[in-house]
Amino acid sequence: MRDARSRCPITLSLEIFGDRWTLLVLRDVVFGGARHFRELLGGEERISSNVLADRLAVLVDHGLLTRAGDASHKQKVTYSLTERAIDLVPVLVQLSAWGVRHLPVADEYAARAAVLTAGGPPLWEAFMDELRETHLGTRRGKAPDGPTVAERLDAAYAAAVRDRRTE
Repeated sequence: MRDARSRCPITLSLEIFGDRWTLLVLRDVVFGGARHFRELLGGEERISSNVLADRLAVLVDHGLLTRAGDASHKQKVTYSLTERAIDLVPVLVQLSAWGVRHLPVADEYAARAAVLTAGGPPLWEAFMDELRETHLGTRRGKAPDGPTVAERLDAAYAAAVRDRRTE
């Protein structure tokens, strides 16, 4: 790691994640299923294209994403999570849970966090396994009976959005 201020694990981690955009890019890949530049560019926070390109390059350089050509379109690139990025799911869940407890979080985001918080580490592991299957083509455990974790998160999000529209 170049020019690290110290060898402290928090400092070293902040060298990668210590800006306002990097974790949001990972959030959109992990929870939103975004895999392409245009999908990531269309996020609610309105990241600029040059900042997004820079953050994607940082995530690839640090081994959190891989970049590959997309078979469906010659000029399209697909980004995939690596195991290092998938290992961040518990951190993202805890960060979300903290935000729900202490900040004015929108109901649709709180709904996703509630599903993950209620499910605890076993649900996080199941979600991480789903991400491994999607991004790495591997699975550690057996596929669940019933809805996937991603489907449960999407359903909670959609229900909260629907509830907001009917208020």
